[in-house]
Amino acid sequence: MSLPRKELFDLPEGVIYLDGNSLGPMPKCVPARLAEVAEQEWAGELIKGWNSCDWMGQPARVGDRVAGFIGAPKGSVTMGDTLSIKVFQALSAALEMRPERKVILSDTGNFPTDLYMAEGLIALKDAGYELRLVEPEKVAEAIDESVAAVMLTEVDYRTGRKHDMVALTEAIHAAGAVSIWDLAHSAGAVEVDLEAAGCEFAVGCTYKYLNGGPGAPAFIYVRPDLIDTVQPALSGWLGHRAPFAFELGYAPGDGIERMRIGTPPVLQLSALEAALSVWEGVSMSEVRAASISLSETFIREVEARCPELTLISPRDALQRGSQVSFAFEHGYAAMQALIARGVIGDFRAPNVMRFGFTPLFLEERDVLAAVDILEEILSTRAWDQPEFMTRSRVT
Repeated sequence: MSLPRKELFDLPEGVIYLDGNSLGPMPKCVPARLAEVAEQEWAGELIKGWNSCDWMGQPARVGDRVAGFIGAPKGSVTMGDTLSIKVFQALSAALEMRPERKVILSDTGNFPTDLYMAEGLIALKDAGYELRLVEPEKVAEAIDESVAAVMLTEVDYRTGRKHDMVALTEAIHAAGAVSIWDLAHSAGAVEVDLEAAGCEFAVGCTYKYLNGGPGAPAFIYVRPDLIDTVQPALSGWLGHRAPFAFELGYAPGDGIERMRIGTPPVLQLSALEAALSVWEGVSMSEVRAASISLSETFIREVEARCPELTLISPRDALQRGSQVSFAFEHGYAAMQALIARGVIGDFRAPNVMRFGFTPLFLEERDVLAAVDILEEILSTRAWDQPEFMTRSRVT
């Protein structure tokens, strides 16, 4: 099956969707699977479903599917909770691995929730830890022997700038620190090889390029040679080695099971598991090549026809993920005008118009049509209307 495969997605008629980097569209197979889980498994099996439908095994089973997108071996990824929780788990475990060091290093382009979780963990531990932030380009030179953990997002959420995971992980290890990679904008967008990189931890969400739906569960990876020594800070019931023994004291489970916390979200995991079927028969190398082609076309056309916009994503396609961002003083209003015309991207403060390129359901004619509409909106100042100026809660 070739790219794109629009027929597998439920996309509104007349919409060009350039926001799969924020929320993937729904694959057509998902509603039937959710109905099956609700009507046959939940309604029909009741509590028996934990065994008869293997709900308990979902986090590991779906984790193995996700592992294939990030170059991780089976048994090294588990699902559940939110990305913020997975960041907390990975960072707290990393700090325990280097107890004599007190610096968490990250960059100013990191997604804010990762930094917020680090701040919260530092306050909770109250043990002299410091969150040190540097410009993305200066991360390598800032890694020294005071650093316990380096926490980075591989693809910048705002600009799409892409860190060199392999080179930076080598630098982190050379300094004796622990690496944590956030793959929220990588999984399903770019080729990732965690085994080759050798990083200790990776986390990510599944509602973007993996099309798991709003609120889809996050994932956490732990390098297999470390997993049986990692100490979970969030020692939940289902991370216990024998949850149904109901022991009063916590004992971590074997392998990646110890990174589970509470009851798995069966409906959400079922939606994600079904959604992953749209990837069957396609490789990440094919997706990456198509993504680069689409984004290069978009950049070329926008720069030629929309001089008001300034490219802020890296010009070199190999240095960015699967999104392209342009700065525009009136970016919010222009994006709302675009959305009103059926071209959906999104906006990031203070002035960033962000466009995602997901080759599973996009092709070149979509990109060219989107630029036609963008050019018209800018040339006619169609964005300069009161209805496009009012900020919604979600931008």
